Amino acid sequence: MADREIEEQAGALRAEIREHNRRYHVLDDPTISDAEFDELVRRLRALEEEFPELITPDSPTQQVGGGPITTLFAPVVHGVPMMSLDNAFDEAELRAWVERLHRRLAGAPPEGPPNGGPGARAARSGAARAGSMSSEDVGYVCELKIDGLAISIRYENGRYVRAATRGDGRTGEDVTENVRTLDQVPQRLGKAAPAVIEVRGEVYMALSAFGALNERQLEAGARPFVNPRNAAAGALRQKDPKVTASRELSLWTYQLGELDGGPGLSSHHETLEWMAGLGFPVNPEIRRVSGPDEVLAYGLHWQEHRHDLDYEIDGVVVKVDDLARRELLGSTSKAPRWALAYKFPPEERTTRLNDILVSIGRTGRATPYAVLEPVFVGGVTVGQATLHNEDQVKAKDVRPGDRVIVRRAGDVIPEVVGAVIAERPEGLEPWTFPTHCPCSIRSHLVRTEGEAEHRCIHPECPYQRQGAIEHFAGRGALDIDALGTKRISQLIAEGMVQSVADLYDLDWDRVEKLERMGALSTSNLRASIDASRSRPVERLLVGLNIRHLGPAGAEALVAAFGDLDRIMGASVEELAAADGVGQVIAESVQAWFADPANRELIERLRAAGLNFVGSATGAGNGGTKTLAGRTVVVTGTLEGFSREEAEAAIKARGGKSPGSVSGRTTAVVVGEGPGASKLSKAEELGVPVLDEAGFRRLLETGELPT
Repeated sequence: MADREIEEQAGALRAEIREHNRRYHVLDDPTISDAEFDELVRRLRALEEEFPELITPDSPTQQVGGGPITTLFAPVVHGVPMMSLDNAFDEAELRAWVERLHRRLAGAPPEGPPNGGPGARAARSGAARAGSMSSEDVGYVCELKIDGLAISIRYENGRYVRAATRGDGRTGEDVTENVRTLDQVPQRLGKAAPAVIEVRGEVYMALSAFGALNERQLEAGARPFVNPRNAAAGALRQKDPKVTASRELSLWTYQLGELDGGPGLSSHHETLEWMAGLGFPVNPEIRRVSGPDEVLAYGLHWQEHRHDLDYEIDGVVVKVDDLARRELLGSTSKAPRWALAYKFPPEERTTRLNDILVSIGRTGRATPYAVLEPVFVGGVTVGQATLHNEDQVKAKDVRPGDRVIVRRAGDVIPEVVGAVIAERPEGLEPWTFPTHCPCSIRSHLVRTEGEAEHRCIHPECPYQRQGAIEHFAGRGALDIDALGTKRISQLIAEGMVQSVADLYDLDWDRVEKLERMGALSTSNLRASIDASRSRPVERLLVGLNIRHLGPAGAEALVAAFGDLDRIMGASVEELAAADGVGQVIAESVQAWFADPANRELIERLRAAGLNFVGSATGAGNGGTKTLAGRTVVVTGTLEGFSREEAEAAIKARGGKSPGSVSGRTTAVVVGEGPGASKLSKAEELGVPVLDEAGFRRLLETGELPT
């Protein structure tokens, strides 16, 4: 028997989960992330599995996860309950679920079909067939798990009559007029419609609509929404349907509830095709698969490509395809045994914001960033996250001491998306942007009218100096691979390097005597610096740290003018006329070269022997467009190009370099560690695959290897 301490622990977990359910489903104001909520439920379930006597009928583990309903809308009793889904968080849990299915299909007696459920007819006509089928050939349908709000939409004699939220699974809220405003919701189904049909689906807000909504929020001086799900929930539960309509909600449908009439359906994929034929929006990424390996492959694919979509997903849903088999499997009190949500690793977590500091970049840009209690999110432990600029901090209203939501999506830099206002300690004052640079000079930070950024404008700012030298030595510029951040800091601290030109005038005997240097390290550094003298002139242009000028702009300038002296002598109008440059870059380049201190730096680099002239082919060849109208995709790491340089080289020659492979792709360039999906897509479509040597030939001649 469980002791008192275990009972209290279970009771506390139940109370905490109920409160989070209320905040999520009723108030649309969650204070923890979905992943943290899932962890609480898993802890409670583990306790109840170890001590079954602790289980109570009202435990969250025994209830549908929709949460309680409010008195804001009229209640609606679902004819067929809207159940929750059990979750799997890794491959082992997914395979364990499949094994349980096989055992049940091999020996479990049929359970009664849900009252009026869409599988009832299939069960009556095909139960014997399902019982005789081998459990080794179970078919599945995989669907994207949309991060939105579950909805049930009812039609009688082909006419739209009602829409209701899931609520507690048995009783939801009447949101008929609000759902009527969605463009994807048919008002009439036509002559083929059954007498009664309820479709289940997910109402969501597209990322494009969410971005536009938050822009309007900022323009109105209002706090932006934290994520599309919360924004959609708030829009759907408005008393005025006009407000709902203005929020641009969308719908995917994926299941039937009550059904009276219609064809005899035997499988889920057949059901979805029939629903689509009636005019309901069915997600195009739904797939039939034959086993757990294919289910896992589907999940891993969309885990990698989830950000290719214009809506948020947090996993995939796996369903047994055969409706008669579903009836054999039955349901628990809260979830069907024939379906499972395979959830992706979380991209959002909550943690404490300990402080807000400001970093100074190589161009003097002052960027606020959050100092966090370390939290594991998006596959890494995050201790810092960007806050972008002063306006963003004000709009999000985050303050040191707040509990905040941190997001890391894919390889994107972690950011703080908002504060958990409900948990804000009393007395926290709004954060104000500092007036002085954090460097030793303590120069003023300036925000120019019309710009969102503050800048340190002192030319001797040590943070700018360090950043400028790191940028000059980086892979996208002069690629001095033996000159890392710590070595640069050491050379600056010793007074040996104040500008990038000093790198070519080092006292090597003195360098060799520095801590952790020695003869070998000194030799490697010297060779690396010497090799940088012959880098292409467009790489030098990038390394000069000219504001707004990146690899593509540098390539375009060299293609148009051929050498650095002609670029330095060009007017703003001449620079802006170069294909791919424009007025902003032109003005920045001309102003940089007009500064006497920068001219002095250029002459020192000339004397050091750096390359000032474009090559005879590619960039600097007078603008020959060897890739005009062609599309080249780059995947993996190339030895002689950074990703940005490769894409810039393609664009400078008139080509395009998107992030995905299609039937219009001319070639796929493959380096080390390429994306498997891009390679497989290229092979599927018959797109040529090039190594780095083939890429260089393509850049120079526009010809593909035979």
